[in-house]
Amino acid sequence: MKNLFKLIALVLILVSCKQEVVKQIDNKPVISIAPVSDAMMEKAVIYEANIRQYSPEGSFNAFTKDIPVLKELGVKIIWVMPINPISKIKRKATGEVFTSEIADEKEREKYLGSYYSVSDYKAINPEFGTLDDFKNMVQVAHENGIYLIIDWVPNHTGWDHPWITAHPDWYTQDKDGNIIDPIDPGTGKSWGWTDVADLNYDNQDMRAEMIADMKYWVTEADVDGFRVDVAHNVPVDFFEKALAELRKEKPLFMLAEAEKHELFRVGYDMGYAWEGHHLLNKMAKGEANGVDFEKYIEKQKSLLQPEDFNMNFVTNHDENSWGGTLSERMPNSKELFTALTYVMPGMPLIYSGQEYDLDHRLKFFEKDQIPKTKGAYFELLRKLGQLKIASNALNGGKDAASYSSLNGGEDLIAFSRTKGRSSISFVGNISNKVKQFKNLHGSYKDFLNNTKLELSNNQPLELKPWEFKILLHSRR
Repeated sequence: MKNLFKLIALVLILVSCKQEVVKQIDNKPVISIAPVSDAMMEKAVIYEANIRQYSPEGSFNAFTKDIPVLKELGVKIIWVMPINPISKIKRKATGEVFTSEIADEKEREKYLGSYYSVSDYKAINPEFGTLDDFKNMVQVAHENGIYLIIDWVPNHTGWDHPWITAHPDWYTQDKDGNIIDPIDPGTGKSWGWTDVADLNYDNQDMRAEMIADMKYWVTEADVDGFRVDVAHNVPVDFFEKALAELRKEKPLFMLAEAEKHELFRVGYDMGYAWEGHHLLNKMAKGEANGVDFEKYIEKQKSLLQPEDFNMNFVTNHDENSWGGTLSERMPNSKELFTALTYVMPGMPLIYSGQEYDLDHRLKFFEKDQIPKTKGAYFELLRKLGQLKIASNALNGGKDAASYSSLNGGEDLIAFSRTKGRSSISFVGNISNKVKQFKNLHGSYKDFLNNTKLELSNNQPLELKPWEFKILLHSRR
């Protein structure tokens, strides 16, 4: 145990060494990393890149400069929000208002629309730069040992996508033959996504073209996979064929914005832990407790097969802009729940600006900007990323470490993760009162404080309100 921190440093050095292979793109040799693998997923941290809001420039090039900073945080996968041009027809401004309804030209121009209203699947949003800029961003990510996936929107397109006029039968239509926006299958009514047109997956020609457009980014820009928007509303059999076709080009990492377990069976690697995310919010507000957390973990064990795993998060682009900041949702506990997303089964997500303790709701349809000052929260993410990489006890993918409840009760979240001789315990106080935990005995190291602890019935672990501990111990 005394050499564990030296081991962490050594592992970080080793994993940072680039697994480089030379390949050809546009008849030019480029450096790439080893193909996506199950082993990579075990220790990965994923980062959601909001290019528009990441920098004053809002460009690929500005983001690319900071990729080495993400490496400091243990990021292994960058998920870039949609890179495609945004439709101008029915472009959203605020609420249900379209830009076309705004008379003042200067006011109208500031609304840039939703990333998820795509006007061309095979083009780059000029707001961000050029195709060459994007390819360079992929290349720099690879040079830093990081994989890059792009956000794909297969459920719908914007209203000025060329398919609208060339292939209206590729879209869902009402009884009068009018193309419609997406419908909630649960209610039969519109989701309210009026800036997009719903695609018709009964049309096999559309399916074939969708696969071809996805393949374009794999072959043209060497992307390493896709985060698929609204994956639960697209027929599962489409993905079965699509992913098989795409993986003929190279191994890919696939993330579904869904909690639809059939998607794992057709080739997805990871899904959203939406239920888990909402539970974290409820615990932060005192509306759920440690017993609820254990029930959630047990439920996931029963629903997921051993090779399935979830993405854990305290924030993302939807939650920050519409649900609220971490300060709003977790005013006393963001550090605790952030750490929990790293140590519980699954893969942790960092959203653009989260690392800099972003404390405002980023505008969704307009230009905005994140802070860029490193502070205590950045250091927390850096340490958690290091531990995720170094400790097999935090393996979270298809060969995950085991999970054992330590029976924390209502006011404490307490569990151990174990893989081989590596073992870590997490204890967090999710109440407003000082709590003692007596279910750990022996010698431990407090990871974040780098101090030793001797625990027994006579020396229990004492935690202040919303305090947490990550305890390292060796198995003999």
